[in-house]
Amino acid sequence: MNNRQLEDLIYQYHWRKKELDRISNILWGSNRNKKSVGVAQYGIEATLPKPNTNLKSIPEMDDMDARDKRLYDRWTGYQAKVYAIEMMIDQLEDEQQQIILDCMMEGMSYRSIADHLNISRTKLGEMKNNMLNHLCQKSQF
Repeated sequence: MNNRQLEDLIYQYHWRKKELDRISNILWGSNRNKKSVGVAQYGIEATLPKPNTNLKSIPEMDDMDARDKRLYDRWTGYQAKVYAIEMMIDQLEDEQQQIILDCMMEGMSYRSIADHLNISRTKLGEMKNNMLNHLCQKSQF
């Protein structure tokens, strides 16, 4: 992986993280981390048959399964890339390089990162290139 591909991967982190949340919400629901999902019924109501409101045909169920598989495959690919980018920050010893990587992961522009660090854009470009070279040498994907 060269510097440009690594830089693109870092800048794509922000939307991939959002997409991971969206896909996981579709696949596992919004309340997958909550303790109680529903309310239990007691008494005679618990023993009575429930109406089947989920009447779907077999082809419709197959289509839903194919969509879920595609979403799951995309989710696993994004998860691996997001995890790899999050592990990159442990590879950096310089605090300014860590800040640059964090800002790049948030999708900030070069100008806003340079303003944030109170340095010029050319100095930021040099620091960014040094950081990307360091990451490319340390982590062989």
